[in-house]
Amino acid sequence: MPEYNPNLVLSNKEFNVVGTRPVRHDGPDKVTGRARYSADTYVPGMLYGKTLRSPHAHARIISIDASRALAMPGVKAVVTADDLPEVSAEVTDQAEGATVNYGFYSRNVIAREKALYRGHVVAAVAATTGEIAEEALSLIDVDYDVLTPVMNAEDAAKDDAPILHERLLTMHSPAFRSGGWGQGEKPTNVANNFEFRMGDIEQGFTEADEIVEEEYRTEAVHQGYIEPHAATALWGSDGYITIWCSSQGQFAIRDHASAILDVPVSTIKVVPMEIGGGFGGKGQGGVYLEPLAATLSKKSGKPVKIVMTRTEVFIGSGPTSGTHITVKLGATRDGRITAVESHLTYEAGAFPGSPVPSGCRTMWGPYDVPNGYITGTDVLVNKQKAAAYRAPGSPAAAYAAEQAVDEMCKRLGMDPIEFRLLNASKEGTRQIAGPTYRRVGNIETLEAARDHDHMKKPLEGKFRGRGVASGAWFNGSGPATAVASINPDGTIALIEGSADIGGSRAAMAMHVAEVLGVSAESVKPSVVDTDSIGYSSGAGGSGVTFKMGTAVYNAAEDARQQMIERAARIWDVDPSVVEYDNAVLRHKEDSELSMPIQELAGMLNGTGGPIVGRATVNPAGVGNAFGMHMVDVEVDRKLEKWTSFGIPQSKMWARQSIPAMQKASFRAARFRESVGRSTRNTISTKRAR
Repeated sequence: MPEYNPNLVLSNKEFNVVGTRPVRHDGPDKVTGRARYSADTYVPGMLYGKTLRSPHAHARIISIDASRALAMPGVKAVVTADDLPEVSAEVTDQAEGATVNYGFYSRNVIAREKALYRGHVVAAVAATTGEIAEEALSLIDVDYDVLTPVMNAEDAAKDDAPILHERLLTMHSPAFRSGGWGQGEKPTNVANNFEFRMGDIEQGFTEADEIVEEEYRTEAVHQGYIEPHAATALWGSDGYITIWCSSQGQFAIRDHASAILDVPVSTIKVVPMEIGGGFGGKGQGGVYLEPLAATLSKKSGKPVKIVMTRTEVFIGSGPTSGTHITVKLGATRDGRITAVESHLTYEAGAFPGSPVPSGCRTMWGPYDVPNGYITGTDVLVNKQKAAAYRAPGSPAAAYAAEQAVDEMCKRLGMDPIEFRLLNASKEGTRQIAGPTYRRVGNIETLEAARDHDHMKKPLEGKFRGRGVASGAWFNGSGPATAVASINPDGTIALIEGSADIGGSRAAMAMHVAEVLGVSAESVKPSVVDTDSIGYSSGAGGSGVTFKMGTAVYNAAEDARQQMIERAARIWDVDPSVVEYDNAVLRHKEDSELSMPIQELAGMLNGTGGPIVGRATVNPAGVGNAFGMHMVDVEVDRKLEKWTSFGIPQSKMWARQSIPAMQKASFRAARFRESVGRSTRNTISTKRAR
């Protein structure tokens, strides 16, 4: 495959560090096994915790008797929901603008009134060894009133369905994902139901020459991170709690634990460990073990560590939502989209909060749609609470949209990329969900795919097919804090507050290195605990490089300006005549006054003290993202297996492309119809008048 040159110029400026590939700062520790993950935490006197989980998907808890377990030698503490504060799930008790309902988060950590899914924690034990704790679980007597479960959204939404929460209120806004209890008209499992409407949907379908209607269902899929959930907690005699855990945001863990345990955030320190994969599933949608470990520690007076087994990860932590999506797409004979209508139903699991709002927003993001109608429904089922998973809500929704677009292209006899170009969203396009795009690169990704050599290469082989797909995401931002300190040898110690889940430490070091004119290796980045840095939001929503990058850039600029002022002080000149260029400070008019950063760094303590650059930000202006992918698939008829091949897809994306890659793979697989394995859904066609 020839070398591919992108057709979109991202920057006209030449950088010294940005765009290079330095060795990752965390690389040596990780490849040599020195890196410490959450389960690697050992504290003197530590106990080992285990959790007892419900064998029933839906059951009322009548009583829990832990007396036999507590009598077992080596068992130091048992906790049930009665040992944790009862946090209100009432809508009226939620703070204005609340994005989470801690009454539900608390009940997900440990069941209170009911066990709402198989694997729901009902009790936890701390003992001197893991084996003793495991054996003690069998000595806890739980009396259940087993109830009928409901396992999919379609059944759960029926009037006669078993009810998970007798007082659940149905919200009617994508802004109220967190849900709550209240006095509704009748019991329901529907936590949220809302709509987006733009234009005249009826007129749009009247103008269509072709109409495609399809229906899709997807199952819940777990993130499958390699590292299981683990947490160690020490509740000290002074009331101060220290938690060691891996997560996508130590401040989120602190805030969640504070609310669930009903203690001030100032009494909790969360120490971030290395994270062995998260993909949205660690700390972005609540906590699992940290409040339990802390409460066991409080009762036993010892630090307690809990590590999930792989089975517990799969049955006790959140996957993405199962979905049911219907699509109706209308277009003219020349390929112009006239209208779309989509109904998205997502399974939230046992508590409200599926990512159906994100699915609604991104589903038709790559298209300029004149008339659109989208509904989103969040439904509770007896499964573990859904959690974020890479562009949460988007892959299933966009898969459905892209399949419908593919069917429309077949009906019209149009090239799928040309159809997308004809209908591509661009600057000024209003989304069905409301926001209007600013500068975006959607068209550029489509043109890059169209012009790529791979698209000109014919398919060879009887059982091969090619698929393309677009995808959209909105990216995120949030508060971020960074501190850059100049060391006496001229290197830079950088501390930040957002977890590194995929190389962000290297990215942050490169920001600082570019500003200060040093190598990336001269910057030593660290992700520190919640007592050592200002508040920083987590690594999620495709936003950490944007928000934390802004913070470290500003911190480096602050340090740079302080060095200019320090050099001016040493030379007894005005700072306005001093410049900093490529790690060298110079007098603009006197060439004899010059010194590198290393020389100045060695003089700091004797000329006014250390130089520390600081920044706290909450940046706006994050851009939307688009991806365009091509996938070739080959089917082995004997083995009934299919394999993708020959795709330089990483050249084609605009910052976030996972949903598009998944859709393209699915779409390429649809050519299997030619070998007797049809995946086509219902299609209706409105003939030209």
